[in-house]
Amino acid sequence: MRDLRDLPRVVWVLAAGRFVSSASAFLMLFLVLYLTGPRGLGVVPAGVIAGSNGVGALLGNLTGGRFGDRHGHRRVLLLTASVVGVLTALIPWQPVWLLAVTMPVTGYLGAVASLGQGALAALAVPAGSRRSSVAVSRAASNAGFVIGPPVGALLATRGYDTLFVLDGVLTLVLRHVTSRFLPDEAPVVRQPDAPAGLWRAVRSDRSLLLLLPGVVLVDLVYRQLYATLPLHLHDHGQPLGLYTALVAIGSALILACEIPVALWLRDRPAMPVIATGYALVAVGFVIFGLTWLGVAVAAVTAMVVLTAGEILYKTTATAHVLDAAPSHLVGQYQGLYTGAATSGTMLSAPLGGIVYAAAPGLLWPLCGVVAGTGAVLALAAGRVGEGSARTGLPGAGGRAAATTAGETASAEARRAG
Repeated sequence: MRDLRDLPRVVWVLAAGRFVSSASAFLMLFLVLYLTGPRGLGVVPAGVIAGSNGVGALLGNLTGGRFGDRHGHRRVLLLTASVVGVLTALIPWQPVWLLAVTMPVTGYLGAVASLGQGALAALAVPAGSRRSSVAVSRAASNAGFVIGPPVGALLATRGYDTLFVLDGVLTLVLRHVTSRFLPDEAPVVRQPDAPAGLWRAVRSDRSLLLLLPGVVLVDLVYRQLYATLPLHLHDHGQPLGLYTALVAIGSALILACEIPVALWLRDRPAMPVIATGYALVAVGFVIFGLTWLGVAVAAVTAMVVLTAGEILYKTTATAHVLDAAPSHLVGQYQGLYTGAATSGTMLSAPLGGIVYAAAPGLLWPLCGVVAGTGAVLALAAGRVGEGSARTGLPGAGGRAAATTAGETASAEARRAG
């Protein structure tokens, strides 16, 4: 697959769906403000309810992929999206006690739906050619997140109820439209030499066992952008506009560069690219602490460097894990990667806050060490993978099986398209 024009239609349909769902993800953005505002909850109970949605999403990423692998990703995607749409649209009429129940369920099912989207896009193209499809999906999602917050802020002036109803209705409309373009899935048959279950497959893949802890470490560091970086800038007398400008710079670079870079590097081995990306994230966060350059100069430089790292590692690592999956475990492998990233995200604010409160100047070099450890793990994973490929031992995941399944699904998608 040499060109974006070679991507099957289902990839573009799913990318369009990600754009719309990201642009209308008002629940994630405004839930705490809604609970502490119109619902009159204190900060602590509001945080618990909102946090339960994140916990549900984490559990969904870690365990929800098996539903699509077992029952079909298309079927599970459409079912979970329907339930999420209804629950979100009904938020204004749910009592607080019921929200405490439905929020983790909504988070869980939303994660399962996202895994189904990713698995369908992955299986539509052959293994080894998935970086392009992942880059398109990420670009669509990032573009939606650029548009969503200002649109949501504008709609919020009419009341939060409108936001949640619109979010839920758009989810249901998107589910209906998408269903008309998704091809029926061919049954996935486990290859005779492929491990039967997820954990057996993972335990036999030493390269993946090294990579996943690196994913947790790097996302723990990367999410300091939204946890401690605003505090750092505020404590150094910088205006809020600098922080928003940094976020805009990162988003613009990703939208402009991620797809071209993915195409340029599509034939390069994955692990060196991932390790380089992790190393750039490490360097970027160290630069945040070089205030002698000038806080604003250091912050802009750091943002450019670490965003370059994200452009390198995010698409490549996601596609690499999907390529490593046996064909009957694609959803669960994607859930492992997303769950590892989500784990780092959930740990970032509390751990970063503890370090920043104790020793603000220590946070940034420590972030460099943690992300640098992720780079070392990625390099080690690459060496283990190369050794396994030469000796024929487990460690290359289910590449051969995944390739067969990817080629089959790609042919089905092209016929449907």
